[in-house]
Amino acid sequence: MDPERVNWARYDPGRRTGHYESFYLRANHPTRPLACWLRYTVFSPEGRPEAAVGELWAVVFDGETGRHVVGRTEVPMVACGFAADAFAVRVGEASLGPDALRGAAGPVSWDLRYGGGRPPLFLLPRRLYRGGFPKAKSLVGAPLARFEGVLRAGERDIDVDGWLGSQNHNWGSRHTDRYAFGQVAGFDGAPDSFLEVATAGNRIGPFGTPMFTLLVLRHGGREHAFTGLRVARRATGRFGCFHWDFATGSDGVEVTGHIEAPSGAFVCLAYANPPGGTKYCLNTKIAACDLSIVDSRSGGTVALRSRHGALFEILADDPHPDVPIAA
Repeated sequence: MDPERVNWARYDPGRRTGHYESFYLRANHPTRPLACWLRYTVFSPEGRPEAAVGELWAVVFDGETGRHVVGRTEVPMVACGFAADAFAVRVGEASLGPDALRGAAGPVSWDLRYGGGRPPLFLLPRRLYRGGFPKAKSLVGAPLARFEGVLRAGERDIDVDGWLGSQNHNWGSRHTDRYAFGQVAGFDGAPDSFLEVATAGNRIGPFGTPMFTLLVLRHGGREHAFTGLRVARRATGRFGCFHWDFATGSDGVEVTGHIEAPSGAFVCLAYANPPGGTKYCLNTKIAACDLSIVDSRSGGTVALRSRHGALFEILADDPHPDVPIAA
C-alpha cells in the first residue's frame, strides 16, 4: 500500500455491501492520566447506501476525577465529505486533514494541530489491505504524532501542549466479532517507542474462528512486526473485561505484555454494524501497559511500562453491567 494514500477514504457511496470507515485520533497528556479520543466516521448499512450518515464521536478521559466527557453527533451524508483522492475529511462543520482537526460533538469541542508522526504502521500484512479478507482493516497513519491546541469538555477548557498520540484509520464491511485492541504511543522513559496489538476472532455462521494475535512494536530504532497469519495463530491472547495478556514472537525475538485498567477508566460505546445489529466497545485511553522484549540472539531483555498512556478497547456483543452505555 502506498504510504501517501493510507488515509484516502475507501467509502464508495453506491456500495450495497455495507461499509464503516473511521479516522480517529488519540492523544495523552505527557504526565497525567488525561487523554482524548476523536473519531470521524461514515456508516453505510448493508443494502441501503442511501441511508449512509456521517458521525462524530469524542471522549475526554480524566483518570484524576474519574469523570469522562462523551459526545456523539450524527450528520446527513450530504453535509459530509470523505475524499478518495486526498486526506480530507468533513463531517458537518468538523474537519480533519494531515495536520489539523476542528469540530464539536455534544459537550466536547476541539481545535488541534498535530505533526511529527512517524511512517505509517500496518497491523496486517500489506497484501491483505486489498480485497475482501479480512472484513475489517486497520492501520496507523501517523504514529507518535504530537498535538497542540485546545479541547473543551463541558465547561472546562484544556490546553493541549505536546500531548503524544496518533492518527488512525480503519474500515470494513462489518466489525470484527470480538477483539481486544491496544496501542501505546510513547512509554515512560521510552517516548520514541510505539506499540500496536490486537487479539481478534470472528464467526463464520454458528462457528467461531480461532483467535489471532497481531503485534507491531517499534523500539530502539527497529520494527518488530508479528503480523503473518501463522505467527498470529501461534501467538496467545487472553482478555477479560478490564485486563489482557498477550505473547508472540519469531526469529529469536519474544514479546509479552499485559494491559489493564479499572472499570471506572472505561466508557461503553454502541457501534452499529453494517450487516445489522450493534456491537459494544469498552473504551479507555488511560490504561496501564507492561511489556517485555527478549532477544535470544543478543541475550538482551528490555522492559517497557506506561502507567496510564495505553489505548485499550474490547468489542463484544453485549454491554458490561459495570460500565453504562455513554453513546
